[in-house]
Amino acid sequence: MTIDPYFAEFIGTFFLLLLGNGVVANVNLKNTIAEGQTPWVLITTAWGFAVFVGVYISSQSSGAHLNPAVTLGLALASKFSWSLVPGYFFCQLGGAMLGSWLSYLTYRDHYKATDEEKTVRGTFCTAPAIRNYKNNLFSEAVGTFVLVFGVLNIARPNIEVKGIDITNFGLGALDALPVGILVWVIGMALGGPTGYAINPARDFGPRLVYQILPRKNKDTDWSYCWIPIVGPFIGAAVAAGIFMLLDLPEANYLATFTERVSLMTVTFT
Repeated sequence: MTIDPYFAEFIGTFFLLLLGNGVVANVNLKNTIAEGQTPWVLITTAWGFAVFVGVYISSQSSGAHLNPAVTLGLALASKFSWSLVPGYFFCQLGGAMLGSWLSYLTYRDHYKATDEEKTVRGTFCTAPAIRNYKNNLFSEAVGTFVLVFGVLNIARPNIEVKGIDITNFGLGALDALPVGILVWVIGMALGGPTGYAINPARDFGPRLVYQILPRKNKDTDWSYCWIPIVGPFIGAAVAAGIFMLLDLPEANYLATFTERVSLMTVTFT
């Protein structure tokens, strides 16, 4: 089944957050069946499989980016049309918000039973284990670098969009498992410092949902929210740059990457 690529990104990201935030709620909220289980192993494993589900569902129609950092990395590497980038960003954010909202409704009674507000917020968005903005930013950039560099080596030209002449790369159904495993190992190996958002929509969308919840003593932690946005974009840009450096003749690399950055500036102004 092929659907509109924007809607596919929305749906894929929706499932990603429904399942991803769902497992965090399951192991952290009061009186759930999984309360007290080994949290990090369960969380990282389920997030990996959540990526698998989201990619498998949306791959045929949108290439299953499900992450603004992945979209940016593919565009910078000349593997995705810049004209599609804003729409992908918007749909990824919307899907993340709806997915986290439905996860909240699923565990509503358990949210009511949980008084620790940091625990509640942690089921929506990330927070650092040790608050050091410089190191937190670096951690998010490194994790996203691994993700995007891996995706750039997996993605294939599989998206056809009416009116867009450029060949657009994305993830196919057969790529769902390797990408899920990639996210799984990133969480296990690099997720400790910040909770590995590695996806601006995954963090910012649910953080907005948490902000509008009817709860007392909310602590949205807006002072930190820029880290899981800026860090992943930095990591994606570095991954795209290194990928192009390895993929292009040396004489063409700097000019080509500069052209991509210039086009990005024009697209968003």
